[in-house]
Amino acid sequence: MSGREIKEVSLKAILGGLAFGALFGAANAYLGLRVGLTVSTSIPIAVLSVALFRSLSALGGKPGTILEANLSQTIGSASSSLAAGTIFTIPALFLWGLRPSLLQVGTLALLGGILGICAMVPLRRLLIVESHDELPYPEGTACAEVLKASDRGASASRWIFIGLAFGIAIKLLIGALKILPSEIGFDVPGMDKAHLALEVAPALLGVGYILGYRGGSIMVSGSLLSAVVLIPLISHIGAGLQTPLFPEAERTVAEMSAGQIWSRYVRYIGAGAVAAGGILSVLRTLPTMYASLAAIVRGVRERAGELAARTVERTDRDMSGSIVIGGFAVVILILALVPGLFVGDMNLGARSVAAVGVAVFGMLFVAVSSRIVGLIGVSSNPTSGMAIVALLGTSAIFLGLGWDSVAARATVLTVGTVVCVAASKAGDISQDLKTGYLVGATPARQQLGQLLGASVSAWVVALTVLGLGMAYGFGGKELPAPQATLMRTVIEGVLARSLPWEYVLSGAAFSLTGALAGLPALPFAVGIYLPLATMSPIYFGGLLRRMVDARRGGVKSETDPGVLCASGLIAGEGLAGLGVAGLAYSQGRTFLERPILIGGGSGELIAIAIVLAALGLLWLSACESKSADANRA
Repeated sequence: MSGREIKEVSLKAILGGLAFGALFGAANAYLGLRVGLTVSTSIPIAVLSVALFRSLSALGGKPGTILEANLSQTIGSASSSLAAGTIFTIPALFLWGLRPSLLQVGTLALLGGILGICAMVPLRRLLIVESHDELPYPEGTACAEVLKASDRGASASRWIFIGLAFGIAIKLLIGALKILPSEIGFDVPGMDKAHLALEVAPALLGVGYILGYRGGSIMVSGSLLSAVVLIPLISHIGAGLQTPLFPEAERTVAEMSAGQIWSRYVRYIGAGAVAAGGILSVLRTLPTMYASLAAIVRGVRERAGELAARTVERTDRDMSGSIVIGGFAVVILILALVPGLFVGDMNLGARSVAAVGVAVFGMLFVAVSSRIVGLIGVSSNPTSGMAIVALLGTSAIFLGLGWDSVAARATVLTVGTVVCVAASKAGDISQDLKTGYLVGATPARQQLGQLLGASVSAWVVALTVLGLGMAYGFGGKELPAPQATLMRTVIEGVLARSLPWEYVLSGAAFSLTGALAGLPALPFAVGIYLPLATMSPIYFGGLLRRMVDARRGGVKSETDPGVLCASGLIAGEGLAGLGVAGLAYSQGRTFLERPILIGGGSGELIAIAIVLAALGLLWLSACESKSADANRA
């Protein structure tokens, strides 16, 4: 395909990518604040792009090419990494009583995106082309297959819209109209304050379907540990105490509800578990990281001379070196020289140290992330663990220099924002460039497309995070923001030295125990931190995926209509959630606290029916994939 010119850049490809990026960027930000993870959007956006071009062609326009669809998904998928890096850090500022501006958050996200793209470009040829057999880049390869089989992608695209409509309808029914309860559950007999619950959330069912059974079961096991072990145990131990148990200062344990016990005690245990899980994830991947970095350095040295002497074809042409070097330099200079950009507004010396931290950790983790996603995929990339290492390193330097104020904490946190976005962005663009390599795209156009997508999505994601923070706040039931709480815990542990360490270290011990038992430490730890009601639908979605895979004879597929329907459920609920947040902000907190119209047993029965309907929708979409495969056979 490299020898012939196919139309690649068009207005519809650019506008479609920007629109889809805004849609999924906002939805991913909402999802990440709820459950601490985001989902890859390349495949859904590729399918939507093909469907959009076919619709325009049916109306008399020119049919879109595979390269136009690829450019559209490249631009659109830029939002996912920006959402991940932003929601992992920025909400911690709200937890400290600081409220950053839209200009600060949007600029930090954009600078992180530029850093990740520019630092990855010199590695493209080595990682994508010359390591083609060694590094499969699973999401990028799957996306290329979807684009090549565009006829199947176009027919399956209706499941995204069906899921989108269903997710929007249910969220508005429960969140805006308050017709039905958002959660169903019951107390466990014989266990004080033990409570089993299930949130009525089609998006979380979709997340579980995408993650699969093992991921969902590990996360729900952590939540069960909190709900039916830790909370009842703390309640029993504290039942006879006549005074509050530290860190609570007002109420005794006997006076506290299960939710209050979680907030004052289990939350710290969960934060310690997540912190330890993130560090364990990095330690486990250290050999891979080291091998990745060594391979990159070795490959760059070997190729430096020969690249300058040969003619570069269209399909092997990268963005101009002046843009790459200039972009990297501009990012570091802006961070160091512009007052007020790092939240905390410290002096030039502190900003310069922070900017150097961004440069060092950013370059290191961009290289590591770009290669590691080629082996294990974007979803398994330990980005939050990399951010923890960056925060620990920067915090230690700040502590050594005597900078330990709240402003210093905020500055360190926003160093983590830029590094986290850069590492996430590097992994994302690596997958996109792999897709482009397989379909014959021009790397330079994809790289410029990613810059364009980042320049728009950064503001969409920033506006989403800030809007949700003003409407709901962070750290509560609606938006726990687990990763941001983790980042705050790490910084406070070094600079503030004011944590209830007995709970934090107990949580770390749970992660270590789970790791010794062979469990992935971070998903298990996130389960400990998040409520059981949130993890339960993820488990049931994963259970359904296991049933679907068994029906297919054990043959798994990441591109089936079930995944597209699940993506629609996530996007639909995320968009409706933003609408509900807007109403809550405009009408006040009382809007969220209105009574349920259909409560009691009747409301719970209808809520159960909605959960079953969402599972049925996923099942029907997945069954269509098997029918289509049988017809082709």
